[in-house]
Amino acid sequence: MLEPKDPDLLWIVIVGFIVAFVLAFGIGANDVANSFGTSVGAKVLTLRQACIIATIFELSGAVLIGARVSDTVRKGIIDINSFNGTEELAMIGSLSALSGTGIWLIVATFFNLPVSGTHSVVGATMGYALVAHGLAGVKWKTFGLIAASWVISPLLSGLSSSIIFVLIRHFILSKINAFDIGLKSLPLFYAITIAINFFSVFYKGSHVLGFDRIPLYGVLILSVGGGILSAIIVLFVVSPYLKKKILREVYGDERETTLSAGSPAAAHFSKSTLIKSIEPEVFTDEQGSRKFPEESSQCEDDTVTLTLPSECSVSTQAQDTPNNEQAPDTPSDEQNLSCSPSSEMQCDTKELIQENGGLNEAHKERARSRGMSLLMEARMQVTDEPKTGRLFAFLQILTASFGAFAHGGNDVSNAIGPLISLWVIYWSGMIQEKVQIPIWILVFGGVGICIGLFVWGRRVIKTVGEDLTPITPSSGFVIEIGSALTVLCASNLGIPISTTHCKVGSVVMVGRVRSKEVVDWSLFRNVILAWVITMPFAG
Repeated sequence: MLEPKDPDLLWIVIVGFIVAFVLAFGIGANDVANSFGTSVGAKVLTLRQACIIATIFELSGAVLIGARVSDTVRKGIIDINSFNGTEELAMIGSLSALSGTGIWLIVATFFNLPVSGTHSVVGATMGYALVAHGLAGVKWKTFGLIAASWVISPLLSGLSSSIIFVLIRHFILSKINAFDIGLKSLPLFYAITIAINFFSVFYKGSHVLGFDRIPLYGVLILSVGGGILSAIIVLFVVSPYLKKKILREVYGDERETTLSAGSPAAAHFSKSTLIKSIEPEVFTDEQGSRKFPEESSQCEDDTVTLTLPSECSVSTQAQDTPNNEQAPDTPSDEQNLSCSPSSEMQCDTKELIQENGGLNEAHKERARSRGMSLLMEARMQVTDEPKTGRLFAFLQILTASFGAFAHGGNDVSNAIGPLISLWVIYWSGMIQEKVQIPIWILVFGGVGICIGLFVWGRRVIKTVGEDLTPITPSSGFVIEIGSALTVLCASNLGIPISTTHCKVGSVVMVGRVRSKEVVDWSLFRNVILAWVITMPFAG
């Protein structure tokens, strides 16, 4: 046993706080991409907006629920009782664990690799235990669970996200009136999202806030009640507001331009541009009124019919054919395509678009003619219908915010877990299994995470949100929900799991469900290699 507050050991505490801040910086730069990487990739939030929202919820989570330091990180990996009588060695070990974890996270972030902060801490803690007490100093059963989670967590997360995405695509996205169906489903989505996150906060929650004293039935009442209340609010307040807002955004100042004779739009509107801009859900007549398919167009099989206003002329050019050769049915350069009242233009779109979003021969030929890679061409096809996409955008921000809150409460222990062990030994002179964590240490870790996010976090946000596969608001929403479900279930079962692994698994598998061509498999291979070497490198 050491003398409490031994001045000779003060230097270890000071260096420990410095290194812990660097570690929190690394976690903020790397792991926060889990929560908002998909939101940025789906163009729902800008990098600046994501950083601001993430800062608010990360810091709130660290202070409100971060007091529950993970037993697995602190005392489940190694036998802390083996350090009784050698407390100074335990302090040095905690300092080395902080240093190893921080160095590895910063190196991984520099190379844009999303690695697990939890596994980094596990590897570093195992490293000093092996050096101090050999194989007997490590709890190998716990290590086996962690190693198994490398494979299990991304598969389960990806599978759950893929199932949810297939259901949403079948019942909402593939329908002609997807926006209306999605709007009616909005209360259900909000209710489920709120209920899941309430459960994750209250079940075995912070003892500082008294959440750990809430019985299971109380947690269920709070979760279900919160979900029902949110559904009622969304049904009568949010849904009507979003409907007006989305329609104004989509059809407001940038609504379709009427192709009247002699207008600048008609004078420079090529045939290929006209075909590409057709949106089967809504058209605008010459008086500026919007007409829906059943009123102004017929969409049967694979044919899109566009009714143009009377007395309009569209200038067409043959510049879109390979080698500047004129297509057989294309008017010569500068020849006008005249439209009589109620005349129709039809374009077979079967060779351009497939239902599952995959590339067909027409796509591949166009990519080759433009000098593009098939990956680039495939990613151009991954989009959401504008109105439906905006609906899922609001849901995606909600899930990402709750994810950041939970991340702040959970992963702040990665930064301050070893620091708390170091501080307790210095303050009391002995090793203690149960400690009361000062709020100021939680704030210290939370601030470090937020600074790391602002300074360097955008690097990994780009990798998770854009480089692995293109993400739309609808797929981003199911990725957030699927990974959150997996982490929640695993945590309640006591299985150590990585939020990074879950999120990347969901991103890749949902991208694969959309189309096999849109996933950057070479980058995914590099991410897998980074996962494998995380624990030994940090250790």
